[in-house]
Amino acid sequence: MELRSPLSIVAAMGIVALLLFGIHFLLGGFSPAEKSSSPPEVGISPSGEKYPIAPELAGIEGYINTSPPFTLSSLKGKVVIVDFWTYSCINCIRTQPYLNAWYDRYHAEGLEIIGVHTPEFDFEKKIDNVEAAVEKAGIRYPVVLDNAYATWNAYGNRYWPRKYLVDAGGFIRYDHIGEGGYEETEKMIQELLSERNEALLETGLVSPEIGENTPAPTYGQNRTPELYFGYAFARAPLGNEEGYQPDATVDYSLPASPPPNLISLEGKWENHPDYMELAGEEGKIVLPYAAAQVNIVASGPGILIPSLDGIAQSPIEVGEETLYTIIEEDTHANHVLTMDIQGKGFRIYTFTFG
Repeated sequence: MELRSPLSIVAAMGIVALLLFGIHFLLGGFSPAEKSSSPPEVGISPSGEKYPIAPELAGIEGYINTSPPFTLSSLKGKVVIVDFWTYSCINCIRTQPYLNAWYDRYHAEGLEIIGVHTPEFDFEKKIDNVEAAVEKAGIRYPVVLDNAYATWNAYGNRYWPRKYLVDAGGFIRYDHIGEGGYEETEKMIQELLSERNEALLETGLVSPEIGENTPAPTYGQNRTPELYFGYAFARAPLGNEEGYQPDATVDYSLPASPPPNLISLEGKWENHPDYMELAGEEGKIVLPYAAAQVNIVASGPGILIPSLDGIAQSPIEVGEETLYTIIEEDTHANHVLTMDIQGKGFRIYTFTFG
């Protein structure tokens, strides 16, 4: 991989991030966040090139697959992927099989991965929830809980998922936002491992194998963006004329024609900063959308009875706070999703699409 000149690498990273944010925000390729700070400071590597210095882990509140003291500096001499993720993010979930494959393939050659779990929602701060997600995803590398966004801010990050590839000297040599770029990332892993150990035999690029139930990224075809239920996170209005009413319980009535790509509600719902909670025993959500897959982040108690274009689907029981796949079609198309919900106290945080 051709290395950029000393000053252009930092500028290029910033320009690329801005362009990607604009494109992927519209297409739903990753989840952006509002919290951010300055990018890492730049240092001079032993080769004389200037690269960002990988910041140390900061403000860590929990450890999985490792224990304190666990630091990035203790891994100096290894090639490290610092992966920012959160367990209910569909884009992170689809990236996970590649990370697992790289860890299995290259860990013995000197690769380490640190999963920096920075929560999007309050329930993702609970270590029991993260531990369950780590086990479900088959993650064997260290995961640390960045609940206060201290490490996130140290890196100047704004996206889930985002991977920083750190060389054996502690410099950030590669940075990828969102899904995709897997072959390019793996090639860079090989190059940095070769730098670390000249005796490492180059075997060529081997595409990671992913599970049958892990769909290839198709977010570029989506025309419906990620939709949030919490009034503090909402990037679009509700389809109801009642709209968001912060911290109030509102009796919503469905509009005669629910508008496309907007959430429309029926029933009594409590408005919270990052979710809606069903205040009655029954409620309804209607969403005209354009995608192949529909997911929600939600928690129970609740039974969902989804209908796609008026055709009833299998009921879904909602319990733990996590991501649930509601609809999974083979092709992207325009549909109308209706969800009849039974269960006072049901909470819903977001719609995501694939």
